[in-house]
Amino acid sequence: MSENSSGPARPEWPLYEVFVRGKRGLNHVHVGSLHAPDDTMALHNARNLYTRRNEGVSIWVVRAEHISASSPDEKDPFFSPSGDKVYRHPTFYPIPEDVPHM
Repeated sequence: MSENSSGPARPEWPLYEVFVRGKRGLNHVHVGSLHAPDDTMALHNARNLYTRRNEGVSIWVVRAEHISASSPDEKDPFFSPSGDKVYRHPTFYPIPEDVPHM
């Protein structure tokens, strides 16, 4: 361990990504990041930091190291195989007007 101007260095806490589902939303939305020593503290800190005004109904915290994502540079080759599968798109049947979020 090395020392800096604020004292002895401590181990770095892992980085967590925070997702909140709002009262009116169906999806969790990424709202930010935080460092915490463990999952429980990450969840509590996320609640205190990102839902102070009672905005959310659900919170997810995920260690950043556990997230795998595609790159925007890979967009065309990564997603092009689904372009020829028109049966996956909801265009072959009418959606009732009283169905929300479609």
